[in-house]
Amino acid sequence: MPASGKTTVAEALCKNFNKTCLDTDELVVKEHGEITKIFDAFGEQKFREWESDAVKYASKQTNVVISTGGGCVLKQNNVDALKQGGKIVYLRAKKSTLIKRVTGDTTRPLLRGDAEQKITALYSARANIYSGVADYVIDVDELTPMQIAKKIVELIK
Repeated sequence: MPASGKTTVAEALCKNFNKTCLDTDELVVKEHGEITKIFDAFGEQKFREWESDAVKYASKQTNVVISTGGGCVLKQNNVDALKQGGKIVYLRAKKSTLIKRVTGDTTRPLLRGDAEQKITALYSARANIYSGVADYVIDVDELTPMQIAKKIVELIK
């Protein structure tokens, strides 16, 4: 989900466990510009195409931790690419935690407007999908990014 800590946890993993971080959103931004501008100019579908290109690239790299956008695993080809060389970890957070984290954030195109309503809708639409594609699920509400990173390392060993 948006604001579950994917990027922050990936950075903790990379910093403390000698991995390279690849963030699919950052790869898209580097190639095509700001995500909000992409959504405004080209729409979500074009963003998702470019996101899939980023996933293809990232999943071919070695010794990396890949952080994806919340909608990335909605496309089966992305799931397949990510699972070819690694594991998918679902950082599960309560809706209340996510709402608290995104309130006032204007950088997330899918959450423009009523963030609480948007998070609730996304959660309803995506939670089962995330659980279904995940190799591991970690409840993150009470954990620091470093604690989550350590749990991931333990699970994947």
